[in-house]
Amino acid sequence: MIRRVPLIPTLIVLAAAATMIGLGIWQIQRARWKDGIIARYAAAEKMPPIGWPNLPPSDDRLPLYRHATGNCLRVVAMRTVVGENVAGEPGYAHVADCSTGAEGPGMSVVLGWSKNPRATTTWRGGLVSGIIGPDARSRMRLVAATPAPGLAASAPPSLSAIPNNHKGYALQWFAFALMALVIYAIALRQRLAKTPPE
Repeated sequence: MIRRVPLIPTLIVLAAAATMIGLGIWQIQRARWKDGIIARYAAAEKMPPIGWPNLPPSDDRLPLYRHATGNCLRVVAMRTVVGENVAGEPGYAHVADCSTGAEGPGMSVVLGWSKNPRATTTWRGGLVSGIIGPDARSRMRLVAATPAPGLAASAPPSLSAIPNNHKGYALQWFAFALMALVIYAIALRQRLAKTPPE
């Protein structure tokens, strides 16, 4: 005699497992995309220095991790963000938002690091060289190779700070799908064992 498998719960579990597998595949695709970005940034570190861009580049064309030189004509504002020094100590990075001319994107410069968020410097602009890193407010900023007076050197932008956890997320989604199927199979087996055959 036949023991009936419940149709709707089975379809729900299969659909959920298929969704989780789809999310795992998507995370693998994201991991390949992130690997490509990291490889591009690693190549940028070895390229010749450039001048600070006169026109704002699109997000996918930001010259991150390039050595560059820019000219801060005038400091428009100062701000502090959480940062590290070259020894890896936590503290504050002091950022100058600069005017670079009548046109252009302007320039944000990490002048240096200190433990004091209210530390001051006598730096008021001029030529500055360093490495371009990401910035939450202005999309990119120049981390000065030489700190401004009164500050210590900030840690340069590092590729190790770019998260690439997508493969781990993919494994989690595949594990969730497998667990859902195994748990449902065990529950279904127990239910069918208790159900008398028709």
